[in-house]
Order: sequence, then C-alpha cells, then structure tokens
Amino acid sequence: MTTRTHANSRYQAKQPDRDGNIAYSPDENAVWRDLLARQLPNVRRYCARPYLDGLARLGFPADRVPQCREVSQVLGRHTGWRVEPVPALIPFGRFFAMLAERAFPAASFIRRREDFDYIKEPDIFHELFGHAPLLTDARFAAFSQAIGETGLRAERRDYAWLIRLYWFTIEFGLTLEGGQYKALGSGLASSVSELSWSVAGDGPQRRPFDVLDILRTPYRIDIHQPIYFVIENIDDLFAAAGRDLLADVQEARSRGLFEPAYPPAREAS
Repeated sequence: MTTRTHANSRYQAKQPDRDGNIAYSPDENAVWRDLLARQLPNVRRYCARPYLDGLARLGFPADRVPQCREVSQVLGRHTGWRVEPVPALIPFGRFFAMLAERAFPAASFIRRREDFDYIKEPDIFHELFGHAPLLTDARFAAFSQAIGETGLRAERRDYAWLIRLYWFTIEFGLTLEGGQYKALGSGLASSVSELSWSVAGDGPQRRPFDVLDILRTPYRIDIHQPIYFVIENIDDLFAAAGRDLLADVQEARSRGLFEPAYPPAREAS
C-alpha cells in the first residue's frame, strides 16, 4: 500500500524518461516474469470476479514490467484513472490528494530476488498487479476516489482512522461468491502466502463488513492479517462511499479502538 511512510527504505525510486518510460534491467524484468507466473494460478483460484475481470482487461505482458503509461491508457478508457510513478512511501495527505484526482500512486521499483516472497514496502508488482485491476471497474474506482476526497477534508489526526476503511477493503477485503470466500484486496492478490491464508486458512477471523467496526480495528503491515472483513454484497461497499465518513471517523474515535488481535511488533535491536 502506497500510503505508508518509512525512513529506512532499501529501495530507490526509478525515474521515468521524457516519454514516461522507466528503463528496467533484464534482471528486473525477469523478477516481474517470475512473480506473474507464480501468482496467476493463485489469483484464478482465490480472487473474486471483479478482480479477475480487471486483470483480463489489463492484459499485462508476461515477460517484462509494464510501463505506467501503458496501464494508464487502459484505465483511461474504462474509468478515467491513471497510474503515476512515485517514491515507494508517500504521506497520507499526498495519497488522498492523488486518489481524489483519479491518479493512483505507484512505487516505480521492483523487488530484488532476496525479497521475492515478501517485501514490506509496496513495489511495482504490488501496485500494478494488485491495484490496477480493480481500477478498471468504475464502481471500485469511484470508491477509491471517494476515499481520497474525504481525506482532503479530513484533519491530519483523522488520517489513520480513515485509511482503515481503505486497508480492510481495497487492500485486504474479502467477499463471497457462490458461498465461498474470495479475495478482493490488492494486498492479497499480490501475496502468494496471504492470499490462500485469507480465503482458505483456519487462522484468521472473518467478520461482517461494518464501517464503524473497520474504523476501530487496528492493523499491522508486517504480518498476515488476523482479521478480514467480508463484503457479502459488494454494493454495500459502494454505498459506504456515500456516507458521511468524517462523521463515522468521529464516532469511531469516540468509541475507541478495539484491542489488537495481534502481538505488539518487536523492537529492532
């Protein structure tokens, strides 16, 4: 997810040229190729139809990292969105502003082989393979834009509360199809181990979609989520965009956070 801030990133943003293209090395293109080949069978098994339909619309190349301008051309035809390369980790305020302008901020680097299975910060595989498919769907695109517009009206102290609605839906949301759990979230689609854990694992709690409960549920970015919210009727998610979300944030704040369902993070030695 592009909204995290982190002072010790091991990766540097790659800068596009005057034509908007980024020069990826043969090794970097091979990482994309291998990530795509590994993850496609998993998303076909575990992801929800809106994600799979969007993936088909995008038609990612199998042998190289897609250029953001290529993805933007497809998004533009379907929903008017675009993808813009950014440093991996940007502040919440900028993230909300970009969503409000129908621009998705995409970290421009791709992970190294030593981070092949897991990377804390978002890379271009997570951004494009995870997020772009839902942005081809006008309903999900409008929901993301509504989150951005709400964020522009929010005070800084509200950011961490509001972003939970994005986190537990667009990033890590589940739904039901034919009575079976399916993944909607971009963080799930781009993760080999957490995708199957979220949908078929015995460990996580799966709770009904409820905006106030989501706003009150803390999370950690560096573990498999112990709690997922299940959007049984996807229209309920889109209806949430029409709520007074800032009023919901204030109500959630007055009630307070739930106790975390995970252990505290260990301090680095």
